[in-house]
Amino acid sequence: MKIKFISDIHDAIFHPLKCWAEQSTGNWNILIGVGFLLLMASAIFAYVFYKKIGQDDERTNKIFLKSSYCVLWAIILCDMIFPKDYMWNIFFLFKYTLAFLAGGIYMAVQYKKDF
Repeated sequence: MKIKFISDIHDAIFHPLKCWAEQSTGNWNILIGVGFLLLMASAIFAYVFYKKIGQDDERTNKIFLKSSYCVLWAIILCDMIFPKDYMWNIFFLFKYTLAFLAGGIYMAVQYKKDF
């Protein structure tokens, strides 16, 4: 695949994944299974650090708001990067996986810094 324009970079990155996933139903199921497991793991990771940080007060509200800000930026970046023409449901899954992971990582860093 030759890249002629900047817009072709988008397809150059995700086209091999599309080709691999469409080779067989097993590959498609592996992609969905890995995405779902990562989604569950990142949601549990974010929830654990949400509980570790503690009750809502002036200090923790600031941490939770900045964590939500990280989640929002992760969703916006994934919307700009991931293709919307093909495999949108798979990329939707990975978008929220990365968003939960970003929020959880921010809370983990703040937890390690504060305690």
